[in-house]
Amino acid sequence: METALQQDVKITLGRVVVLVDDYDEAFNFYKNALNARKIFDQVLPDGQRYLHIGFEENATSGIWFLQASTPGEKSRVGKQTEGQPLFVLYTNALEPVHLQLQACAARIVKPPVVGDDFTFLQFQDLYGNEIVLVQSRP
Repeated sequence: METALQQDVKITLGRVVVLVDDYDEAFNFYKNALNARKIFDQVLPDGQRYLHIGFEENATSGIWFLQASTPGEKSRVGKQTEGQPLFVLYTNALEPVHLQLQACAARIVKPPVVGDDFTFLQFQDLYGNEIVLVQSRP
């Protein structure tokens, strides 16, 4: 049965979950390469750490790092999407970010591609997750 949501119902993206080997190592890569900030970082009494990062001042959406703990999870670190991009980031200035990614030794998978309304590149984070970076033009 098909139903439609009312027009006033809002849905927003909270976080994309990324499996990591080490919380601090992952955060340092994203901080140094992409100016990421911690949105939330807390260890609960059960020992589970919740580290959420974002890219804008007062960000509410972003990435939730989840440390791989089981053999199955560990085998998927860097391979959550089996070679397809994990997510897309947008920027207003692709070239300086491209230079920063290179300075941080991020692997550029696809160098900048220029289209009529956009420029994009694809890179890998420290674990091999592929990320698309896009600059749109008005």
